[in-house]
Amino acid sequence: MSTEIHNAPPKAPTWLGWVLMIGGIIGLILSVIIMAEKLAILEDPGHITSCDFNAVLACGDVMRSGQANAFGIPNPLIGIAGFAAVAIIGAGILAGGRFRGWFWFGAQVGLTFAMMFCHWLAYQSMSVIRALCPYCMGVWTVSIIMFVLVTAWNVKTFSGSDSTFVNALYKYKWVIAIVWLLLIAAAAVWSFRYMF
Repeated sequence: MSTEIHNAPPKAPTWLGWVLMIGGIIGLILSVIIMAEKLAILEDPGHITSCDFNAVLACGDVMRSGQANAFGIPNPLIGIAGFAAVAIIGAGILAGGRFRGWFWFGAQVGLTFAMMFCHWLAYQSMSVIRALCPYCMGVWTVSIIMFVLVTAWNVKTFSGSDSTFVNALYKYKWVIAIVWLLLIAAAAVWSFRYMF
């Protein structure tokens, strides 16, 4: 009995469960909206999307670009699958589930891919397409927040280190996520500074 308890997977904190479930649901909803708009554009090339506001905030321009099908399929399909999985992980944590290190490693790989993909899309939007999609920016936001928080928890839980860096990463995880998002927002404002 004591051996089983000693070998039990670590219990993730409740706050992480809420972040993953709520972030996953938000990302899923935004991905479904983007997919619906993408289908409307395929059906009617002249379709004006619900987030076409001006020359900068122009979802249609983003959705019609080649970057919107980065892997040969519409990007929101990747989001629908990925965010649904993240929401389920969050719900599992809230239900009392415990996951082993290999599972958290897989989650970390998935969120790292999402974070890197979002940054590539942000660069493409700002520098190549020259338009921003508010729904996409919502996806970037939840992806970065979940990446930072899961990374902080994974490093603290599985690194076996109690260093100043590890403790600072965990303690200031929300600050890191907010500063990160502010830097991306600043980059967007700078990229479109002549269009406002």
